[in-house]
Amino acid sequence: MKKIFMSLFALCSISIVAFSQDYEYKKRPAIGIHFFGNDFQTPQRIKESSLSDVLENGEWAKFNEHKFGFGVNYMKGLTNTFDFSTTLGVSFVDYPVPNRTSTGNSEALFEWDAMVHAKMVPDKYWVSPYLSAGIAASKWKGYWGAIVPVGVGLQVNFYDEAFLLINSQYRMKVTNTTANHFYHSIGIAGNIGKPKQPKVLPPPPPPIVLDTDKDGIVDSVDACPTEPGLVALNGCPDKDNDGIADKDDKCPDVPGIARYQGCPIPDSDNDGVNDEEDKCPQVAGLARYQGCPIPDRDNDGVNDEEDRCPDIAGPADNGGCPKLETSKFNASNVQFVTGSAALTAAAKKELDKAARILNEEYPQLKVEIGGHTDNTGKAELNQTLSQKRAEAVKAYLVKKGVVADRLNAVGYGQDQPVADNANAAGRAQNRRVEFKVSQ
Repeated sequence: MKKIFMSLFALCSISIVAFSQDYEYKKRPAIGIHFFGNDFQTPQRIKESSLSDVLENGEWAKFNEHKFGFGVNYMKGLTNTFDFSTTLGVSFVDYPVPNRTSTGNSEALFEWDAMVHAKMVPDKYWVSPYLSAGIAASKWKGYWGAIVPVGVGLQVNFYDEAFLLINSQYRMKVTNTTANHFYHSIGIAGNIGKPKQPKVLPPPPPPIVLDTDKDGIVDSVDACPTEPGLVALNGCPDKDNDGIADKDDKCPDVPGIARYQGCPIPDSDNDGVNDEEDKCPQVAGLARYQGCPIPDRDNDGVNDEEDRCPDIAGPADNGGCPKLETSKFNASNVQFVTGSAALTAAAKKELDKAARILNEEYPQLKVEIGGHTDNTGKAELNQTLSQKRAEAVKAYLVKKGVVADRLNAVGYGQDQPVADNANAAGRAQNRRVEFKVSQ
């Protein structure tokens, strides 16, 4: 009795879920025929040993141990994924009624079931696996009984008109006049009757509306009912396509913006920066300087962005800084004793000139002193030598009163030649000291 109540509870739960769904793919009524086989041997062997032993030893019932029969089936969809099914089948068996001695004679066994199939996918797919559960009754000779079938199945859909159904169930006994057994079936079902056609109501007659300017916007909501216009502008025209209706546009033939009542943003100097944001509205400039030209504080023609000396005028080829090398000072005269960082007497005289220029004429300039060598000898030694020579020049200038913080000594070795190292004249030019100034 407990199994019956549990089965009924399961069916009620399934029905509650089922009838809350959309019915677009609900199965039409169908009638089918089935060929099935009842297996009473396997459950008995499982009871006598265990399921694992039966599977391990291959003791499940063979084909010739099944009791075969035929059934008639009726199906109907409850929802897209739940179907109702009822089957009446008959087979000839010596039914193993408990506590009854078998006579070996086969008699007709009638079994009727009412099932619900829960499909994984609706009938729009051609293959649909499903689970099933329900209630069933049986009659064999004078024995009536109740059973609870549960199982799995596979439905193959033939164009929504016919279905191949393969099903396997375990039928549990409820009364003492029945026996547990497996039920395996294969069958085909076809739809009956014509599909229900939805009732189509004729559309109501269209309302009569007025649209004087024929722009698709009825007069009742058209702000300009006598002029064809745009939906976005409540039916008013916009000749310059600036999104401002002509009736509100002070410049209807020139695209503009709303805050200027449809007129363009003014830009008196045509530099792309409108006057309301331009700090130099009468002089063309750049947006990053709020419409003003790039500043050049020392008026040397090199703008401050590129000028290494923005407050001291100098030529463009020297980065906007003044040149130390003039008629007063010649850097090429700064030479060293061969193979060392010792300054020659002539070099010291030339550096005296450089110190006066830096202290008297350009006290705010900073100088990078770059030492260079030719490619004679090893590169590592040349790098060291160039650094020492640059530091020797820095030390001499500091001695002559130039503040050390204004000077930076850098050795470049042989990596930046200005002439060909293949000849003596070229190597002499490459052994040099360069002075690069900045502010």
